[in-house]
Amino acid sequence: TILDHQLCVSADAYLPVDDGLIPTGELRTVAGTPFDFRSEKPIGRDIGMADVQLDRANGYDHCWVLNGTGLRQVAELSHAASGRRMTVETDQPGLQVYSGNGFGGDSGDGIYPRYGGVALETQHFPDSPNQPHFPDTILRPGQRFSSQTIFSFAVA
Repeated sequence: TILDHQLCVSADAYLPVDDGLIPTGELRTVAGTPFDFRSEKPIGRDIGMADVQLDRANGYDHCWVLNGTGLRQVAELSHAASGRRMTVETDQPGLQVYSGNGFGGDSGDGIYPRYGGVALETQHFPDSPNQPHFPDTILRPGQRFSSQTIFSFAVA
């Protein structure tokens, strides 16, 4: 599983979700919560804590509000046993972290355990069109959208 993988995310806040896993519109501080990855820690360290947000998603399936603007390093994922390390740079405002909560059955080409993978998805905030204080995602005629995300991999 990915529970022993170390994750660090440059974010002081995340977006809590409702029962349908749609952001509520609140930007909540990560300080003192299982969502605090500002310092590297194992993904599994707090995933089983009693927390309504973890209960709703059966783990992590939330968007972190990334610190800074422009292209910058926002996350690092590492696995000491294999020596693998991935860094994420982006110009996007959010990072959706999904900890494989829905795994645990036959996928058609193999069996994956719960927490059998992790996704780090750079993006704008989910439900942005319905949350006026979220960054604007409307692309109007004649406008152009571009974004950059860089995933870098290394092995120690």
